[in-house]
Amino acid sequence: MKALLLREIKSFFGSPIGYLVIAIFLLLNGLFLWVFEGEFNILNSGFADMSPFFKLVPWIFIFLIPAVTMKSFSDEKKQGTLEILFTKPLSLWEIVNGKFLGAVLLILIAIIPTLVYVLIVMNFTAVQSDFDLGSTIGSYFGLLFLIGAYCAIGVFSSTLSDNQIVAFIVAVFICFFFYFGFDGIANFFGTFNSFVASFGMDYHFKSMSRGVIDTRDIIYFCSITLLFLAGTVYQLKSLKS
Repeated sequence: MKALLLREIKSFFGSPIGYLVIAIFLLLNGLFLWVFEGEFNILNSGFADMSPFFKLVPWIFIFLIPAVTMKSFSDEKKQGTLEILFTKPLSLWEIVNGKFLGAVLLILIAIIPTLVYVLIVMNFTAVQSDFDLGSTIGSYFGLLFLIGAYCAIGVFSSTLSDNQIVAFIVAVFICFFFYFGFDGIANFFGTFNSFVASFGMDYHFKSMSRGVIDTRDIIYFCSITLLFLAGTVYQLKSLKS
């Protein structure tokens, strides 16, 4: 699996893809947080916190992560190299995990420079203790789990078609539904709206953003990630047979 993971990382940074993903992510964040007027502009928010960043990032990742993962298996299928991959001394889980971790690592590399934003916002406060560091750490922690879930969905979607555009559209739809869809559906359930909303990623990500790490939130994200990784393995089994 290590060799496959390294191959994935090299494929990202051996072409403009990896650099382009990082550049687009940082550029979009920079423009919305510091330049464009609107609800995501930190300078106009009136508060020295990172909440605009954590409201914006899930939207960007809904499109960016599927763009990264869309070629994971769809390209292998199109190029006819998936059968060669099956002949390697690797289990299907190791193949899937290698693809999955390669995408996760690329996104994590893109996130690291955003820590500079934290230092900038902290300097906005007259007293450093005014900055809610706990909620910021919790939000970054939640972001790690959100990335894992999005990447698992993206890798799964890439097994459904040998067309990368189709894989991208399917991944965007599933990511959008799991993040925002349950909130919309919850409005039709009256007194049960909170229960229905709890099936969505937004509910659990916001819970982590409060700075309190609840095991229920961790279990939720891990379950979603494992569900789609297991779905990927199932798809590969059907392709292999």
